[in-house]
Amino acid sequence: MSRKPVPAQSGDRARVELLFDKPQLLVRLFGQYDQNLVALENRLGVYITARGNKIGLEGTAEQVAKARDVLHDLYARIQRGEDVDAGLVDASIAMADEPVLEGIIRADAGGGGAPPIMIRTRKKTIVPRTPAQAHYMRELANNDMIFALGPAGTGKTYVAVAQAVQQLINGSVQRLILSRPAVEAGERLGFLPGDMKEKVDPYLRPLYDALYDCLPAEQVERRIASGEIEVAPIAFMRGRTLADAFVILDEAQNTTPAQMKMFLTRFGQNSRMVICGDPKQVDIPGGVAASGLADAVRRLEGVESISMCRFTVGDVVRHPIVGRVVEAYEGTDG
Repeated sequence: MSRKPVPAQSGDRARVELLFDKPQLLVRLFGQYDQNLVALENRLGVYITARGNKIGLEGTAEQVAKARDVLHDLYARIQRGEDVDAGLVDASIAMADEPVLEGIIRADAGGGGAPPIMIRTRKKTIVPRTPAQAHYMRELANNDMIFALGPAGTGKTYVAVAQAVQQLINGSVQRLILSRPAVEAGERLGFLPGDMKEKVDPYLRPLYDALYDCLPAEQVERRIASGEIEVAPIAFMRGRTLADAFVILDEAQNTTPAQMKMFLTRFGQNSRMVICGDPKQVDIPGGVAASGLADAVRRLEGVESISMCRFTVGDVVRHPIVGRVVEAYEGTDG
């Protein structure tokens, strides 16, 4: 494999040769039609050659060092059985620009060791894909109440559900409670057919999807039937004390200040609470003066044991086009 060199922009030229001990893994490292290597060349400005189990890197010393770290990171992930897709490649490249994460996110260079920040569930192991996710995972492990704020596609709810499932599996909590306001643009519950469960389930579908991605389907259904996992709209939380539970509120920007106060005061002994939302995507029906999420953040910023984790469009980990869509909408008034 050889392509036209990408000229370095500045600094002295450097050449490095990497040797990988399991050539059979390099097909996954390179990607289909070498797309992962092409992404590295385009993003980092290096020139890459590959022969057998050797990869050559050429560029400035800084470019080569970053490319080397990314390749070692991706190779270690493949050795651990993780899937390496375009999103993970982009995330690893982005994290190469974050020196604060050196030695924290990266696996031991080519050694196959696991990074210390990870979430293990029955179906997969989740590791951070952006610096903000790394910070978020740390806060999920260390704080009692976490607000996750930012645009769609940044993994706010998904990572929280994965952390909740991990704690349910290891016995740290006895229940997992997932909730969200039954508010969406253009629809009201009264106009939907069916009983109450049939009316609210469509609004809770994203939470179910995250659950099924972390646990086998039969376990999800068994735990829901036994009450270990509860998925319900926020209105069902009134009057309860949620002890020994991991509680997640999704789409929190669509709560009223009164609903948010009610929800936050459900916090019980040995519990953890995560509130996820995008302050810029409020769909509350007319007549409500403010979003409960914005009001809570204003009141609780800096309070002990309450953490605020903020994501930006640069942290979007869905298809790259999602990030571009979010960026385009954030740059307009309409």
